[in-house]
Amino acid sequence: MSLADIPPFFLAWLRNPRSIAAVAPSGARVADLMTQDINAATGPVLELGPGTGSFTYSLLRRGVRESDLTLVEFSADFVELLKKRFPRAHVLKMDATRLGDIALFDRATTGAVVSGLGFRAMQPQQHAAILAGAFKHLRPGGAFYQITYGPRCPVPTSVLGQLKLVSAFVGRTLWNVPPASVYRIERCNER
Repeated sequence: MSLADIPPFFLAWLRNPRSIAAVAPSGARVADLMTQDINAATGPVLELGPGTGSFTYSLLRRGVRESDLTLVEFSADFVELLKKRFPRAHVLKMDATRLGDIALFDRATTGAVVSGLGFRAMQPQQHAAILAGAFKHLRPGGAFYQITYGPRCPVPTSVLGQLKLVSAFVGRTLWNVPPASVYRIERCNER
């Protein structure tokens, strides 16, 4: 996280706290935790709510090609910043609940989804729409990684069951503002 990223992130949060998950960009330790299972062999990666690009930078350090990144961001301010920082990535300004309505990839599917979205501030139908859309693009064996600032997986058990998904705790770091946990969400039949 660059100190220069804090003011624009905080201002975006002040303008719309329900659409920005945290008051500051994610730090390096939680970014490493989010991306620890992802590497160049994962193939295309879909990132939801990249903000200023903390997880994006970590994905690049792990060997994911910039051209294999699709970044889905709702904030117009962050979209412009992401386009400047990652010119070879596919940056889309859209609501992540609409993922199921569009074709993201020509023939390939994504190997992982990394989500910085504020699931704790969303309704169950939003969780279901985002997860169903993401798993539409996620190849068999791929996983959805979700950050949370709460004590458990932010996706309700009822939504996981409805979509035939399971969650597993990946880890927690206190070295983030606020402290954060990461969960991996997968299809039930792939465990």
